[in-house]
Amino acid sequence: MLTERDKAVLDFEGSWWLYPQPKDQAIREYVEMSATRYYQALRRLLDDEQALDYAPLTIRRLRKLRDERLARVAARLGGTDSAG
Repeated sequence: MLTERDKAVLDFEGSWWLYPQPKDQAIREYVEMSATRYYQALRRLLDDEQALDYAPLTIRRLRKLRDERLARVAARLGGTDSAG
């Protein structure tokens, strides 16, 4: 079950660019948590099906970014070598 804080994190992530200050400042002011805690919560929510139901566009966008980042890291480390 999503908490009110989880919902606040998802709501903020879906519209953070609308805030006038830098993102880390806006996180502290509007979500009332440190940027570190915010990103920890966000990473946890990425694999939560209730979070996907609550904020599908945000979760899908972040999952896509995460998957692309992981693919780049794997490619750099040679993880995409088909020869095994």
